[in-house]
Amino acid sequence: MLANPVRFKQVDVFTSVPFKGNPLAVVFDADTLDADQMQAIARWTNLSETTFLLKPTDPAADYRVRIFTIEGELPFAGHPTLGTAHALLESGYQPKQAGRLVQQCGVGLVELKALPEAASADGTPNTEQHAWAFAAPPARVTPLAADRYTELSTALRSDAIDFSAVPCAVDNGAPWLVVRVNSAQDCLALDPEAGALAKLVQSVDAIGLAVYGPHEANGPATFEVRCLMSGDRFGTGEDPVTGSANAALAGLLSTQQRRPGERYTARQGTAIGRAGQVSVHYDDAHGKTWIGGASVTIVDGTFRLP
Repeated sequence: MLANPVRFKQVDVFTSVPFKGNPLAVVFDADTLDADQMQAIARWTNLSETTFLLKPTDPAADYRVRIFTIEGELPFAGHPTLGTAHALLESGYQPKQAGRLVQQCGVGLVELKALPEAASADGTPNTEQHAWAFAAPPARVTPLAADRYTELSTALRSDAIDFSAVPCAVDNGAPWLVVRVNSAQDCLALDPEAGALAKLVQSVDAIGLAVYGPHEANGPATFEVRCLMSGDRFGTGEDPVTGSANAALAGLLSTQQRRPGERYTARQGTAIGRAGQVSVHYDDAHGKTWIGGASVTIVDGTFRLP
């Protein structure tokens, strides 16, 4: 018998196929843990993010979550939002409103809904399938100065950047520099210069570059996306599948009047052997942009606190 057992799940997000998405550790019943303990656990899991489920302090919320990377706490992140909801629902939680969840986190309240493909034949949301979407939080958009375009091209070692779509820093709780290239193939071919990339990313106070390029018609998705991390705060390398970056991209496409339609899809993780699938839906009638995907549980059990 474990002393001080704590419920724990490790889930794969933006995929229904194990080991093809972005992993997330979810710790239940974390109200007795302080920030130092949460940080220690996040460092131990050694994943990009670990989330901690707590009782909400806002009566409108179903639950509260704190999100930690190996190096620090984030006010919001996309794949932890979907993965935490998946873990909570799988544990037997019944939402206050069927087919809807409200998450309380560092950016405030974030709404989630069951995706249409997670509905039963009569249209009733089926929470057992755990395919959900979150409403993208508001974002602050800052265009990259034109006199830095050469620096960006040098960092990416690419002449395929589409500067007609102005590169912008987009901060929705997790700040990204969003950059468009001419095609999905150009996106997959990127081989950035690490030092120059780190300097650029840090200078705009971002955690990385979210680079995207369009697929050809009838391709595997509308866009190919890569998230290139570079910074002291949250590490380096390539993130497998990134909800906050895809939310930033969706918002920027709208701001720049480059939406590919009311709905589109993004593929991410291809360059590192993953197969992440992200769905985007612009709900103009309600002023929301929904970022969605499936999740699957990989590990389900308990661990021991010291």
